[in-house]
Amino acid sequence: MFELAEAATRGFDADRLARIAPFLAETYVNDGRLPNAQLVVARDGAPVYYTKLGVMGDDGRELRDDALFRIASMTKPVTSVAFMQLVEQCKVALEEPVTRVFPEFANLRVYAGGGGSVPFAPGAPAHPMRFVDLLTHMSGLTYGLQNRNNIDAVYREHNFDFARDHLDSDEFIARLAKLPIEFAPGQGWNYSVSTDVLGIAVERISGMRLGEYFEKNIFAPLGMNDTRFGVKESDLERLVDAYAYRPGQSPRMISAGATSKLAQPGTFDSGGGGLIGTIADYHRFTTMLLNGGALDGARILSPKTLRLMRTNHLPNNADLTEMSSSLFSEANNAGTGFGLGFAMVIDPAKTLMPSSMGEFYWGGAYSTAFFVDPVERITMVFMTQVYPSSTYPIRRQLKTLIYSALTDSYA
Repeated sequence: MFELAEAATRGFDADRLARIAPFLAETYVNDGRLPNAQLVVARDGAPVYYTKLGVMGDDGRELRDDALFRIASMTKPVTSVAFMQLVEQCKVALEEPVTRVFPEFANLRVYAGGGGSVPFAPGAPAHPMRFVDLLTHMSGLTYGLQNRNNIDAVYREHNFDFARDHLDSDEFIARLAKLPIEFAPGQGWNYSVSTDVLGIAVERISGMRLGEYFEKNIFAPLGMNDTRFGVKESDLERLVDAYAYRPGQSPRMISAGATSKLAQPGTFDSGGGGLIGTIADYHRFTTMLLNGGALDGARILSPKTLRLMRTNHLPNNADLTEMSSSLFSEANNAGTGFGLGFAMVIDPAKTLMPSSMGEFYWGGAYSTAFFVDPVERITMVFMTQVYPSSTYPIRRQLKTLIYSALTDSYA
C-alpha cells in the first residue's frame, strides 16, 4: 500500500509507533465500536507508519487497502484550495462581496426571532457578506444539524445539509438567500454551509461543475485518481458501509456500500462534504499542503497563498472559545484558531494536547481526520466510518500516540 521509510531515519521510535494498531484494536475495533480503522503517518512526505484494521462492513470482508470512504467535511479544505486557485488568478478577491457572484444575497437580514409556526421577524439589514467570510465560517450561515434555533429547523426542512438528491446549485442558493442569517458577517463563527456556497462560487467563476474543476485542477495533477463526488458503479465493492453511533450498543449501519445511491449521479456537488476517496489519495493532498502547495512537480498553490490560508483569521487572534456559536464542528475550541479552510493551533498549551504552533487540520462527520504539522513536518490521515465525529476522543488519542513516538524534534 505505502512504501514505508525506516522510522528511525525519520525521527520516530518504531516500537512506540507500533503501539497504535493494538490501541485501535483493543479500544475500538475488536468490540465493534468502530467497524474499521485505517491510518497513515508520514514525515517530510515519507510514510513511516501504516495500519488497517476491521472490515468493510456488515458483510465481514476484510478492510481493503484501497477502500473508499465518505470523507464528508474533509472535502472543505479541497474546496478552499480550489477557490484560492481562482484568487491567485485574480478572478476573484477575498475582500469582494459575494454579491459579485451571488446577486441572490443582496438583501441579507440578521435573525431577529420568529420562524416555526410564525414568519421570521424582519431583522436588521446585514452589511455585505464577503468571500473571506465564507472561507472562515464567519458568514452568518448555519447548518441544520446544529439544531439550536428556528433557522436551523428551516435548513433541515430544505435538507440543505444533504442537497445532492433534490437540489441543483442554483436552487440551493436561491432558497438559502431567502432566509435570515444568524449574525452579521464577520461578527461571529458558526460551522455552516459556507463551504458549499464557496463551491458554487467556484462553479460560477470557472464555468465548470465543481467535480470537474477538482478533477482538472487538483486531483489529476496530484494523482488523486480515486477521489470524486459519487462512486463509479464498478467501484461500489470498494465503498465501506457507513454507521451511526448508538449509546451502549454497536453502531447501526445506515448506508451499505454495495447498494449505495452514491453510484447514481447527483444534482449537486457538495463542496462542504460530498467527496469519496481513499487514504492514499488524501495522503497526497496533505503532502501537497505540507510542501507549500506542490507535489511531484505539480504546483497547486503558491507557498504564500497557503501560508495565508493556514493563518488565524479570527479577529484579534481570538480562538474559537471566544468566537464560536457552533454546537458542532471538527475542531476543539481552546487554543484553536481558524483560517481559510482549516483550523489551526494558535496556543499549544491551551489545547492540552501534544501539538505544534501553526499545525492545521480538519475532519469529517464520519470520524475521518487529518493534520499537517509544518514545524515537525508530520502529516496524518485517519479513516473510519462512524457518525458523528464527536462520538469518541480518537483524534486526541491518535495525536498523543504519534507525538509520543517522535524522537527527533525539529522545533
